[in-house]
Amino acid sequence: MNNAKQMQPRSGCHDMWNAFMVKNATFAPGSDIPYCVSTETIPQELISYEDAKALYKKHIRSGNKDFHVNAFIHFFIDDQKFDGKRSSIWTYPEKALEIICHFAGIISPDFSTNADFPDPWKRFNTYRMRAFGCWMNSLDIPVINCVRWGTYETWSYCFDGIPVGSNLCIGTVASGIRKLNNRPLFEDGLKKLATVIKPSKILVYGSSNYSIFDFLRQCGIEIISFDSKTCKAYKEVHHEQSKQ
Repeated sequence: MNNAKQMQPRSGCHDMWNAFMVKNATFAPGSDIPYCVSTETIPQELISYEDAKALYKKHIRSGNKDFHVNAFIHFFIDDQKFDGKRSSIWTYPEKALEIICHFAGIISPDFSTNADFPDPWKRFNTYRMRAFGCWMNSLDIPVINCVRWGTYETWSYCFDGIPVGSNLCIGTVASGIRKLNNRPLFEDGLKKLATVIKPSKILVYGSSNYSIFDFLRQCGIEIISFDSKTCKAYKEVHHEQSKQ
């Protein structure tokens, strides 16, 4: 996109494509995916957008409008929980911002790029990941790029908009890595990510107990794991049982 040739909107037009998110952005050549700069800050904790929204409502109902939670919001949940008809952070970004402002930062949204999606939709969801993160950059809200790849043809654009050397975050929950027939696709994409972006740190939401992460460690990449919500619940139950 040639920023110098952007047209001024007509009076009365509604920004239904969220162009405001990429105002003054730099765009990747070829794909026009906006760049999002990852923070160097490593989260103390991750919390899902669904749980963050519930916590926000609880505090607001109690009159505590100035609360702050030292955790980054992640979107490794079903898309319908953050991109549904009434809950979409893309359709209602201002409502999402009201929640996000009370937290330490975010992992950029994990809009799905499933293998059976049409290619234009996968490209659009990749665009939305970076555009939302770019908006966070403009508001000085710490953000770490979430990276999501699909089948091999997505490699031509799925890493665009992320500066080389950035800290990154990926999710292994529902990624397909647990299934042996899907694992090569995940591992090959992760190797490609490491080659293209050359991150110093990769945050992993979910298990990193797979050989591919040992390979990345040997390449000098620090792997920082965060337990999934299910894993946390299991550990809590196990801990309580061990005290009996």
